[in-house]
Amino acid sequence: MGAIRKISHASYDTPDLDAMAEYYTDVLGLTLSAREKDTVFLASAIDHHSVVLRKGDHAICSRIGFQIGPDDDLDAFETHVKSFGIATWRKTDPEPTISEMLIFDDFKGTKMEVFRRPEAQPQAYAEKGVIPHKLGHVAFHVEDVKAAAKFYCDVMGFRESDWMADFFAFLRCGPDHHTINLVGTGVNKHHHSAFELKDWAHMQSACDILSQKGYRIIWGPGRHGVGHNLFIYHAAPNGLTVELFAELDRIADEELGYFEPRPWHRDRPQKPKVWELSPGAANLWGPAPPEDFMKP
Repeated sequence: MGAIRKISHASYDTPDLDAMAEYYTDVLGLTLSAREKDTVFLASAIDHHSVVLRKGDHAICSRIGFQIGPDDDLDAFETHVKSFGIATWRKTDPEPTISEMLIFDDFKGTKMEVFRRPEAQPQAYAEKGVIPHKLGHVAFHVEDVKAAAKFYCDVMGFRESDWMADFFAFLRCGPDHHTINLVGTGVNKHHHSAFELKDWAHMQSACDILSQKGYRIIWGPGRHGVGHNLFIYHAAPNGLTVELFAELDRIADEELGYFEPRPWHRDRPQKPKVWELSPGAANLWGPAPPEDFMKP
């Protein structure tokens, strides 16, 4: 079967479509690539759309798009998904640049959208806002974190990168340390969406832009222990949390089984593991998250 190669886009239902479109273009610095009646498509530098906004009653992450290889077999992937007793359906030309899409619900009702895209869809860099490189990952609160991680690994072909104790899973579908995060809090809910920046200087300018636009940082700047990425978090106008990150661990060779060496690693080599629940697992630089940060 084909394998999930990368996260392509995340789709959000939101009551105020115009306000969120303005946030993603003027503050985050994505490019408006298409707009339909109740749908807005926003691009990073590679994909036609990294974010899709749809008119809805309340703010939720309703769908996630994943890309398989250009020569991978979507039919075989569908057969694999169905072998777990999961209902699937297909759509033709469902979104710009996507000719055929396989859709199914995950364990919590979020729609998984899997498709082939034969080549990158280059976009011009935006001229204002933070301007991240790409959508990096999406994190969810989940009722049963072990079952949720098993779904993504068995059905979607993800690999486990790290665990924080027994309640926080970090899963990858490519070289990046994590594409999906799952934290066991007893409910199913969006936790945050994350966009990749270039480096520390890019993060510094992002902090200034957020401040100028009236957005206060919830947590950060810091460096996570798990994944070792630089991070800042803020709340979007719809109330959903957004992370901006840089310097995330990457595992370039699955057979070697360790992350590319970095000066800030404590383990050499840095291999996937279960991290003890300690302040350093969350932030090597010290400040812990706000008290309610992990609460659904």
